[in-house]
Amino acid sequence: MIILSIFKSPRKDEMYLYVDKRDQLARVPEPLLEMFGKPVHVMDMPMLPGRKLARVENTEKLLDEVNGKGYFLQMPPPKEDYLLDLFKDWPQTGVR
Repeated sequence: MIILSIFKSPRKDEMYLYVDKRDQLARVPEPLLEMFGKPVHVMDMPMLPGRKLARVENTEKLLDEVNGKGYFLQMPPPKEDYLLDLFKDWPQTGVR
């Protein structure tokens, strides 16, 4: 079992870093932290192989990456193309 610390990005909605609580952000490369922004701690949680997470499809990969390179980066879900099309077709009344 590993205890993960989870941080969210202040720059990008729904982007998260998962790290080993013992190491915190020490193993995260500096260029990634610059792109990520000042990490905001969300929570700590115990993680066992096979545990399901809402937005992480492969928790085995998450654990492998945290153990191997020191972090797992969860990217935001892709925007639905149809939502972009709806906005594009939205009447431009000037009222917001």
